[in-house]
Amino acid sequence: MFKKLFSIILLFFAVNASAQCAMCKAVVEGGNETIAEGVNNGITYLMVFPYILVGLLFYFIYRHKKGTKN
Repeated sequence: MFKKLFSIILLFFAVNASAQCAMCKAVVEGGNETIAEGVNNGITYLMVFPYILVGLLFYFIYRHKKGTKN
């Protein structure tokens, strides 16, 4: 159990990865660093919420399962 929890926590503190779709990459390769940073920040911002929602879902499932055992 501790290993799973540690792995999940580690995922939240992972180093930022700069990944883009093909169109975003073409725009970023134009050379303007502020635009590139903005695109990467936007992608990171959009990807945070699905992970939070999935994490909350698993938390509530865990809490529900733990409550039904007693």
